Formats: sequence, C-alpha cells, structure tokens
Amino acid sequence: MSVSSIQTPGLLPQSIPLPVRDSKSANGSLPFAEMVKGLITETDQQQLQSQDSVRQLITGETDSIHDVVLTTSRADLAFRLMMEIRNRLIESYQEVMRMQV
Repeated sequence: MSVSSIQTPGLLPQSIPLPVRDSKSANGSLPFAEMVKGLITETDQQQLQSQDSVRQLITGETDSIHDVVLTTSRADLAFRLMMEIRNRLIESYQEVMRMQV
C-alpha cells in the first residue's frame, strides 16, 4: 500500500513535495537539506507577502482587512512551524552529541 503526500492548504508550502519512502525506491525522495531550504524560502516569501499586504492596507490600495489578517496569519503559522522544526533539530543534535560511542 502506497501513501501519497498529505498537504493541508496553508499549513505546508505547496512548492515542496513531501518525500514518500517506498520499499522499491530508496533514492526517490527529496534530500533533507533541500526540504529545509525550501521551507525557509517559502516562509520568507509568506513573510514578504504579509508585509506587502499590510503596506497596501496602510496606503489605501486595498480595503480588505480580512485578506490582510489571513495573509498575516498564514505567515505567522509558517514561521512558527519553521521555528518548531528548528527547535526539534537542535534538540536531536544535542541528544546525538550526548550519546556515548
């Protein structure tokens, strides 16, 4: 049974496919460093979109507060996800360094 990647709109960047490990192909997945780099890039793009939408609201180019709040909330959620991943990576690294060989 093969499980395809699950992507919830707004929670995970749409441009980064989640790797699916299959017993047939071990080389078909995205390298971890590329996945993290893509996550950082997507988070940065969302932050820039959020800043742009706030600027448009302030200058009067848009009057949709709902869209601005939604864009800002998505950027905040993406940033929190990235920070949680970073924290987990640091904790994992520290645990590996504590292991006795």
